[in-house]
Amino acid sequence: MDSILLWIILFTVLGGALSVVAAATFLVLPGGIQAKLLPSLVSFAIGTLLGAAFLGLLPHALESPVVTGAHTITLAVLLGLLLFFLLEKMVLWRHCHSNHCEAHTPVSDSVKEIAASRLILIGDGIHNLIDGVLIAAAFLTDLHLGVVTSLAVIAHEIPQEVGDFAILLQGGFTRGRAFAYNVLVSLTTVIGGVAAFYSLSLTEQAVPYVLALAASSFIYIAVADLIPGLHKRIEVRATVEQIVLITFGVAVIYAVHSIVH
Repeated sequence: MDSILLWIILFTVLGGALSVVAAATFLVLPGGIQAKLLPSLVSFAIGTLLGAAFLGLLPHALESPVVTGAHTITLAVLLGLLLFFLLEKMVLWRHCHSNHCEAHTPVSDSVKEIAASRLILIGDGIHNLIDGVLIAAAFLTDLHLGVVTSLAVIAHEIPQEVGDFAILLQGGFTRGRAFAYNVLVSLTTVIGGVAAFYSLSLTEQAVPYVLALAASSFIYIAVADLIPGLHKRIEVRATVEQIVLITFGVAVIYAVHSIVH
């Protein structure tokens, strides 16, 4: 059990730190390169999220011996989708993957910009806390499922962190301060993981439903937040690139799932 806790701590730290560092590195690139790379990162993230949900999390949740029927798991997924919809409506968990989007349109009032930047930090902290719980539940089920889930979390966190950095800079944060705050907020992933380890290990019957919740969050992020952005590019070449990168993301999850297992 101690080794599982170490795996959870390792991957929650990596998940938070790598996404923040990658996003910070991305923002120092020339604007033209950013514009070309960000859609590719989003397409790849969609593939990893859907791959982790349908190839890893849901099969393990359905195969759990404590689950009496598939309907309870599918109901948990449905309720999870509704929950994340409500959370997003409340602006507690907002995924924006570009510097200018409907939820993050620049405003002239500096007070509003500062308030938005504070809200982003709060929302990101809640988001990371939930990610830590999901990673812990996956590791408590199976080692390779934990690795796959962590990779999916890292993949979708990078484009989100890029958007968060942009909002903080717009709200008056310096680059150094924005980086420091994002690193601190990323530590909530570790808190969520450790807390879930001690609580879920005592209530094993809850683990399959937490996995179902994780699957619903990955599906919601991919379908509701990320895929609509891809439809803004309707050229044939862009569509082919998107399909290839989504497929590549699924293939990476499948390969990691097989290799680690």
